[in-house]
Formats: sequence, structure tokens, C-alpha cells
Amino acid sequence: MFQISQMTGFVGAEITGLYLKTEISPDTAKALRDALGKHLLLVLRDQHLDLPDQKRLTQVFGAPMRLPYVAPIPDDPEVIAVLKTERETNTGVFGGEWHSDFSFLTSPPAGSILTAVEIPPFGGDTMWSAQTAVFESLSKDLRSFVESRRAVHVGKPYGAKHAPSADTRANVSIQMTRGDPEADRETLHPAVITDPRTGRRALYLNPIYVTRFEDMTEEESTPYLDALYKHAVRPDFSCRLKWRSGDVAIWDNRMTLHYATNDYDGFRRLLYRTTFAGSPPA
Repeated sequence: MFQISQMTGFVGAEITGLYLKTEISPDTAKALRDALGKHLLLVLRDQHLDLPDQKRLTQVFGAPMRLPYVAPIPDDPEVIAVLKTERETNTGVFGGEWHSDFSFLTSPPAGSILTAVEIPPFGGDTMWSAQTAVFESLSKDLRSFVESRRAVHVGKPYGAKHAPSADTRANVSIQMTRGDPEADRETLHPAVITDPRTGRRALYLNPIYVTRFEDMTEEESTPYLDALYKHAVRPDFSCRLKWRSGDVAIWDNRMTLHYATNDYDGFRRLLYRTTFAGSPPA
């Protein structure tokens, strides 16, 4: 059907022998879902999908999801243009910190798809870290600490209480809603979640949206969160993708963290992102 080559020890697989501009059969769709469940990140090179192709692929993994707070492209509310232009320098970048997308929602995205259109001559890589491997390798004490707890997630970049400083915000090419008090609402999710399809467990914490543990103050939570985050992004558990125009990346947003590098000032970078939904983390 297609070939799968593992990219690292814990996350990422490159798929060859599959052209996504053609119709995706039910058997192929199931095989792709199984591969994503196992590898958490799938990369397909030289696909050059248009937006209808990308949306058809998105439906293989789940219902397309419209994201709040980030403006979509003008003619499709389910597509976001992840753009940084050559004129945007010395500024933040969209996704420029380890995170799981929109974890402050009651039902955060199950996963996302990025298609690469314009890529700088160097830099602009994306990194993923397998939170399944992170959880499995936690020390006995840290595992015991997080297994029975829930964490508080808040939409800090979009709210008023935790609004980031202007110099750390993402570039102006991506329009975002800021200062919305509703984004300061606290949402509780388990600190350790289980994939309903595979039964795999993963740490579900990230520094952008988590403020504290349910039964603790922010001050009390900070030493534990710092230790967990340090472990969660070790290179051992990570994969780094050097994009080429035409590439497609599909990832599990619940079982991984991801990070967009910001090392290509003076060059243009454009990718399109779609998102698929899932049941609330459990």
C-alpha cells in the first residue's frame, strides 16, 4: 500500500509510495490512522496539495475543526495561513514555544495538518516531542505525582490576565484576537491522558497554556511543572523536520508537543494548517 520509514526512536515516520492528490480509499485511510497512532507524526514529501486536497486528507483523521482566536484565510474558515513575511524581523513567531494546540479548550484539537508552500532557504523547521515516551520515562516520584492530578489550562496569549508582551507576540501576518476575558477561563484536563484508539498514555502539560495543578497554587506548581517541562522536551524524545515545498506533516496534538523555530528573519515562509477534532482528553 505504502512504505513507512521511522524517523526517530519515539516520534515521526516518513511515508512514501502514496500520492495524496488522488482519492484516498477506506483501506488507505485506516492504514494512515493506524500509522499516526503508532508514530504520532507522519511526513509525506513532494505532495504539493491544494486546499481541497488538504481538507479531504483532514477528514481521514477526524471532523474538520474551526479554531477560535486566530483568523482563518478569507474564503475558508477551516484553514489558517501560517505566514511570516520577509519584512517581519525581531519579532515572535506563531507557535514559537513548546505547546499542544489550544489545550485550554474543553475539547482541544485531536491533530493538525500542515502543507508547505513557501519555505526559506534555511531555518523555519518544526519540532515535535513524543509525550508518550516522556510519560513512560518519568521517574517514579514524578509519575506518581502527575497520574492522579488535573492541570489548569488557560488561553493566555488571547486573554487579558496573562497577555504576552508585545515583543514576544507572533508576527502581524497572523491576525489573533487579544485581551478576551473569556480566554482567561480555567479549563481542567488530566495531567496524564490516554489515547482511546491505542490505549497509549501521555503527559498532557505545556508551558503556553498550563498555569498550575488543580489542587495547588501557581507558586506551588512551578517547581513540578519546571521539572516536567525540562524532561518533556529532551532531544531524546524529539524529531525535527526540515521543510521542503510540497511537504505534508500530520500529527497527533494530544500525544505530542510541537515547536516552530524562528531562525529565518528576512525570508518568507508560508504553510497552510487544517485541524481535526476529537473527544475531550480523558
